[in-house]
Amino acid sequence: MASSRPEAVGLLLRATRFAAWKHRDQRRKGQRAEPYINHPLELAHVLWFEGGVRDEATLAAALLHDTLEDTQTTVRELQGEFGEEIASIVLEVSDEPSLDWRVRKKLQVTRAKMASPRARLVKLADKICNLRSMIASPPLRWSLERRRAYFDWAREVVAQLRGINPALEERFDHVYRQRP
Repeated sequence: MASSRPEAVGLLLRATRFAAWKHRDQRRKGQRAEPYINHPLELAHVLWFEGGVRDEATLAAALLHDTLEDTQTTVRELQGEFGEEIASIVLEVSDEPSLDWRVRKKLQVTRAKMASPRARLVKLADKICNLRSMIASPPLRWSLERRRAYFDWAREVVAQLRGINPALEERFDHVYRQRP
């Protein structure tokens, strides 16, 4: 689908506005404490400019990818605003916050291989962006050991995503080589 169509541009603007509103009071965990909205914007940027992804549903889902997990957004709300297709992608890449973090991390690895192609793209871009953020602005109070463990866990997730986008996989490998 060509994303220069007016309805595609409108979808992406609506998704950007929705995500910005939902994340309006949130900051990233890093030392810079950047506005949270920078993260979903970076995912969409990575998909478009580094991965050559032109599918507007994937790009919209990237913009919305943390709304279920990190805000009060519901699946029903996403379905109403953006339709079943986009809501299902976001749901696929969302962790269940009520689960123990260890369980959530293991589930990401096991669920990654079975994810839809669109969800796999969003998850891959998310891991690229998270590692880049970890390098540029590590979370406060995270030890070197914890940052290294995060890098290694991200590599486990990405191993399950391989074959979806060679350009993005190469980007991930490049950033992983910068492991602290």
